[in-house]
Amino acid sequence: MKKPSNSVSSFLYASPTASKTASLDLGFGRSCAVWVNQNDHVFYEQLEGHTFSFYVRGGQGVWRVDEKPVHGWPGAICIFPHGQSSEWVISQPLEMVHLYLPDQELRRMYSEWTDRDGRMLDLADITYAPAGDLAQPFAHLHRALGSTNVIGAEEAMLDLIGHVIAQDRFCEHRMARLAGGLAPAVKRRLVDYIEAHLDQSIRLRSLAQIAGLSEYHLQRSFKQSCGVSPNVWIAHRKLERAKAMIRAGGSLVQVADSCGFSSQSHFTRSFRSGMGMTPASYRASAI
Repeated sequence: MKKPSNSVSSFLYASPTASKTASLDLGFGRSCAVWVNQNDHVFYEQLEGHTFSFYVRGGQGVWRVDEKPVHGWPGAICIFPHGQSSEWVISQPLEMVHLYLPDQELRRMYSEWTDRDGRMLDLADITYAPAGDLAQPFAHLHRALGSTNVIGAEEAMLDLIGHVIAQDRFCEHRMARLAGGLAPAVKRRLVDYIEAHLDQSIRLRSLAQIAGLSEYHLQRSFKQSCGVSPNVWIAHRKLERAKAMIRAGGSLVQVADSCGFSSQSHFTRSFRSGMGMTPASYRASAI
């Protein structure tokens, strides 16, 4: 029997008063939603994944009871890190936007964007802070949810996480020496090789030879440093190239070939898995 998810979303689903009014699948386990709630008492226990929350409306009647009771406000943000437990009382109506990211996805983004080991990221547990630079991407995300605009929601997600990673108030960058993982120079060689061969089928054996490791140790070390397996990293990079080519007007046949997919059906399956929509739907949305 499958273990129930311990995501923020799953706890809200179990609430008798919380209601999800909009949601979008952003692929690779990422998603976003708008929730309304009132007169509730919610426990989050050992959360799976990270949640970024923004109060669109209300919040004055909401407080976290396992900490010093401070009320929220419209425009306030909260960050629920992976593994967090907390308890909340909601006494007045509210509307909030949530962005959900699996832990491995956040670490992959951090590793890719900063060229650092993904384990260096330590996301802060934030209960009510001014949104600041996050206000605009959260507003963009809210609009995208209202119009079911997946591309707009993805853009808002990237902007939002970029601001989070760049600001010390939201996360720390551990400097302690890490055991295992890839040496920075080896990681750079692997990433460069992947980028140069996205139009081909990239084999684990080839990556292991570049790293000077066995396939088993390459797989393990890559995931430690980059947050995800080599296969998931490659899938992300191929999808990013495919989206850029589609936005530039490339035909779907050309895009599939240039991104190393074995067939049009393989391309469609992979794209749907990563984006929650087909390449054709993405092209129509991007026009």
